[in-house]
Amino acid sequence: MVKIRLQREGKKKAPFYHIVVADSRSPRDGKIIEQIGTYDPMTEPSSIKLDKEKVEKWIKNGAKPTDTVKALIEKAK
Repeated sequence: MVKIRLQREGKKKAPFYHIVVADSRSPRDGKIIEQIGTYDPMTEPSSIKLDKEKVEKWIKNGAKPTDTVKALIEKAK
């Protein structure tokens, strides 16, 4: 199954996330299919950048967003 989820980057105690499309069996920071956005929780307010066309395309093709990513997509609209 294909999922839309977060991939952690950044230093210890300073996280930065890429919003990616990946196979559910691959590890969190493992192989991805496509990067569709970023999320930086350290800025005030936190910044979310999404390619909405790609998000809609992947969801239409059957990719399931995780709960956290679903909340970020709603917040970005």
